[in-house]
Formats: sequence, C-alpha cells, structure tokens
Amino acid sequence: MRDNLMDELWQKFKMLDAAIKELRSRGSAYAQAEQDYRVELAKCILLERDKGTPVTIISDVCRGDRTIAGLKFNRDVADVVYKSALEAVNGYKLQIRILDAQIEREWGHAPAD
Repeated sequence: MRDNLMDELWQKFKMLDAAIKELRSRGSAYAQAEQDYRVELAKCILLERDKGTPVTIISDVCRGDRTIAGLKFNRDVADVVYKSALEAVNGYKLQIRILDAQIEREWGHAPAD
C-alpha cells in the first residue's frame, strides 16, 4: 500500500512540475496579449485625438473598434487560460498534501522491524 502511495505522490510531483511550466507559458501569453491590446488602444486614442474626437468619448470609440475589441477579447481569454493553469497548480499542491498526510498516517502506524 505504501509503495502505491509513494508512486502516486511522485506522479503528482511530476504533474505539478508540468503544470508550473505550463503556467509560465500561459503567463507569458497573457502578458503578450495585454501588451498588444494596450499598444493598439494607445494608437487608436492618438488617432482619434488627431481627428478631433471629443475627449469624453474617445475611450468608448476606441474600445468599440473591431480590432481593439478583438485584442481585448484575446487578452481576456489569455487571462482565463492563465488562471485555469494556476488553479491546476493549486489543485496538484492540494493533492500532494493529501497524499503526504495519508503516507504519514500509514508510516506512522507501521510496525517496528
């Protein structure tokens, strides 16, 4: 029984390691999507100012632009994907703690040799 628990624990460690690597990748994708959105939004705002669009509506006009809205959508999707990877990491950590406690209970009650 103990060997099975140890095998399962090591498997969870491997899964956690993979999830952490994926989290880094997804975090980078989220940061890139945020940068793309902000740069294009700033460009759009400057263009609208040059056109003489009233300052009070520039933000709404720019955010309603199809390109800007698409970039914001991509940013929001990247954020959700990042957060799901973070939850996976937290889930694996919890599973590891549970297995560790179970192993401790098993080994704590082992007969002395």
